[in-house]
Amino acid sequence: MDPVRVGRVVRALRIRRRWRQLDLAARARISQSLVARIERGGAGRVRLDTLERVIAALDARMVLRVDWRGEAADRLLDADHAAIVEQVLEILRAHGWEALPETTFATGGERGSIDILARHALTRTLLIIEVKSVVPDVQGMLSAFDRKIRNAPAIARIRGWQASRFAYVLVIGEDRTARRRVATHATTFASRFPHGAVETRRFIARPDSGPTLRGLWFLSPRTRVTTRHRVARPRSSR
Repeated sequence: MDPVRVGRVVRALRIRRRWRQLDLAARARISQSLVARIERGGAGRVRLDTLERVIAALDARMVLRVDWRGEAADRLLDADHAAIVEQVLEILRAHGWEALPETTFATGGERGSIDILARHALTRTLLIIEVKSVVPDVQGMLSAFDRKIRNAPAIARIRGWQASRFAYVLVIGEDRTARRRVATHATTFASRFPHGAVETRRFIARPDSGPTLRGLWFLSPRTRVTTRHRVARPRSSR
């Protein structure tokens, strides 16, 4: 992030709206002095969630990118993403779901890829799963997920999957930063994803029980699904 450029853009967008610094401060729920600090190039000393509120108030979005050893950071994130996808696939298949990773689509001029598309044949339930190892731009993420949810029924029909119930879940890699980003947009996430991890696991195990899933599930890529076996110790003969 270039703090000087961020400040210049914030100032330009504010002036374009004919707002005073005080007007922007009120909309972002911060002080006027903090707006002034950002515009003077001090964005690097401002909390990211606060800076995000300021930029969102201007109807813009903040994109923060971390580079490490060329493309090594992307490969690292891909590894976490792949680990979460594999874990969810194991859980689904253990409960009788037919689950397909990376299902691409090109319908109605829209193109994309669904991380996991799953069908529970007995209950005629289609489940659309989006996996994020990190929480990116929230509005962009939700908009992309909406497009996948909208296209999922057509994809199912092409595959010959009959479905009368359509459920979806957003799976996010577990860490404090992700939870903090979600908490910053708590109202949005609560309205879109009213069901948590407990309800999500319950629905996967019994899709015919309870309401149709609209889930948000934090899942650690380091966690592995294991089955515990009790091993009886041989009795010693005396």
